[in-house]
Amino acid sequence: MGTGIAEVLTRGGYEVIGIDLDAAAARRAVAGLENSTARAVARGRMSAAERAGALARFRTFPALDAAAEADLVIEVVDERWAAKREVFTALDRIARPGAILATGTNALSVTRLAAGTGRADRVLGLHFFAPAPAMKLVEVVSTVLTSPEATAAVVSLVRALGKEPVPVGDRPGFIADGLLFGYLNQAAAMYEAGYASREDIDAAMRLGCGLPMGPLALLDLIGVDTATTVLEAMYEATRDRLHAPAPVLRQLTAAGLLGRKSGRGFYAYEGPGSSAVLPDDRTPGPAAHPRSAAGRTVRRVGVAGSGTMAAGIAEVFAKAGFGVALVARSREKAELAAAGTAASLDRSVARGRLTVEQRDEAVARVAPSGSYDSLADADLVVEAVAEDLSVKQRLFRTLDTVCKPGAVLATTTSSLPVVAVARATGRPQDVLGLHFFNPAPAMRLVEVVRTVLTAPDVLTTAHRVCGALGKHPVDCGDRAGFIVNALLFPYLNNAVKMVQDHYASVDDIDTAMKLGGGYPMGPFELLDVVGLDVSLAIERALHREFRDPGLAPAPLLEHLVSAGCLGRKTGRGFREYARG
Repeated sequence: MGTGIAEVLTRGGYEVIGIDLDAAAARRAVAGLENSTARAVARGRMSAAERAGALARFRTFPALDAAAEADLVIEVVDERWAAKREVFTALDRIARPGAILATGTNALSVTRLAAGTGRADRVLGLHFFAPAPAMKLVEVVSTVLTSPEATAAVVSLVRALGKEPVPVGDRPGFIADGLLFGYLNQAAAMYEAGYASREDIDAAMRLGCGLPMGPLALLDLIGVDTATTVLEAMYEATRDRLHAPAPVLRQLTAAGLLGRKSGRGFYAYEGPGSSAVLPDDRTPGPAAHPRSAAGRTVRRVGVAGSGTMAAGIAEVFAKAGFGVALVARSREKAELAAAGTAASLDRSVARGRLTVEQRDEAVARVAPSGSYDSLADADLVVEAVAEDLSVKQRLFRTLDTVCKPGAVLATTTSSLPVVAVARATGRPQDVLGLHFFNPAPAMRLVEVVRTVLTAPDVLTTAHRVCGALGKHPVDCGDRAGFIVNALLFPYLNNAVKMVQDHYASVDDIDTAMKLGGGYPMGPFELLDVVGLDVSLAIERALHREFRDPGLAPAPLLEHLVSAGCLGRKTGRGFREYARG
């Protein structure tokens, strides 16, 4: 981090004094700056002359006394209170009277560090994100002691560097890490409980949410020990159990399995500092869930429903070559859903993703019907009706009567117990969840949800069908939220609590997560797209399932839903939208 910040400053035209008591570490910093700027030249991001200037502006020294003439001193030593206090005590004596002292902490109290100096009004937090040259966000952390002039000077510097400053108050994790680390902690706990494999958890969040990395791979990149330290500080401040470090984090830290920097964490790497996971990585993890070697044959598929999801799932199967019976409560509704499938296929042709012949073949494979008797010869039936348990149970009782023995019955529920749907039939062993993500034709992820009654060959069948559809299946058990929603919605709920507590604005939080976390959308953009009513229903389901006070829906979310402010679909949620 120190080398990265030095590069940002030297490339911005500033003279940088790099200080490290370890001569070998200082040499590595110089080599790192040389290598990084050489890559920037090779990629056309800076000229050779600019590189030479940047390197000339960086000098390293082995003692803190070298900071005596600096206008701004940025501390980025280990995330340990004793180490940071020692540095600040020395800097208070060494730095010139008008100098600003900044800490790079993301978990410790900036106020406490400032109060231990004789210049508390000139101390603040300056939290860059790794890798510092690439990441645009910088959180500027003011305390109740920081002078507005010091904050304004640092904000101006950050903007001059081409970064996006977000001013925040002093609390553990600030915005981005305050939201990020709770999510990472829950992912670690999910893995530790044996609910899903590390690969499935990481794939689910990458493919289901568009995140640049899965949570367990990100923990290895950050450092398991660093994550544990941050979470401990957050838990001390909030007493929220979501921030109490998962035992597996403490165990890995105690064993020296710190992630990439040690060569092994949740994954095993080719060596310390390497990003390459060993191809034969046998790091212990949850046992694979039982599947039968032989699955069931699936040639003809039924889709029950008439909404957007039903039409999208029918399209996915039809494009993959399956005959599809698209069944709704009336012939008119079924034909309307089939028309939606055809319109989506037309758009694929217009975008060059399908030929006209492929489109015609797919349309011909979809047979709309207003009678569930049309599902009598289906090998697999996928239900995509309203997210209401009584509605789904009523449909599955009908499917139990209509469908042939051995047919696999799947529900697309995202929040209801799959086993309660399965028990509505006399064949619960044939029932599982297939949670497609919206829009089904575009999203690669499918959560394959097993109940305690699901037969192993049904799981095998589901995985083979997903492969035939070009989808990525992930295994998970039958509990609220499955993988994606169980990790995503507590993060969204915590973002709402930040606004509710007046800690940060909607815009600042969205900016922080997009620029600091690499998220494709900020939490409030996503909430407004999903729908605040849908989000509240999922939050309530998670709270009922796990009984954790930290999962209780934020009152602000409940108030907005009560007021009919549901997001984009009503024109107002956390933001207001133009009509249409």
